Amino acid sequence: MTSPYEHLFVRKMQNCIDDLVNEGAAAGVVDPDNVGTPLALMRSNEVPESKIHLTYTWIGKCDEPVQWVKEHEHDYDEVLIWHGNDPDNVDDLGAEIYLDIEGVRHTITTSGSVYIPAGMRHCPLGFNRVDRPFRFSALSLSPNYESDEHEPKK
Repeated sequence: MTSPYEHLFVRKMQNCIDDLVNEGAAAGVVDPDNVGTPLALMRSNEVPESKIHLTYTWIGKCDEPVQWVKEHEHDYDEVLIWHGNDPDNVDDLGAEIYLDIEGVRHTITTSGSVYIPAGMRHCPLGFNRVDRPFRFSALSLSPNYESDEHEPKK
């Protein structure tokens, strides 16, 4: 018997590079070699009822600064999440990343997240160094990823 809720599951994460208009080549920024394939954990493409857009990618090693995401804003709230891969020290990100919010630079060296309210300018986002791979996710409180600089991606 098939569950009547099967349509709510994402069992194979799909490549969502086309959704991400502020990252890498789509934003006119050189795609960093240390950024993995962006995968969709949840979005309306796979689950039409979804009210969120959640992506996931691995960030690999680098020893020189690289910019990944350019400055932008959304008309919805967003949560950016980064977490290291050491189960014995969950706070240790194993990297130093930077993120600007309204032009103020923040340096991040521990696992964590940041809440970005709708309309708040944020980024650039990049890496000063990455000593070991870590996971990065972006949770958009919208079924589609959109920004002020580009047409919405469906």
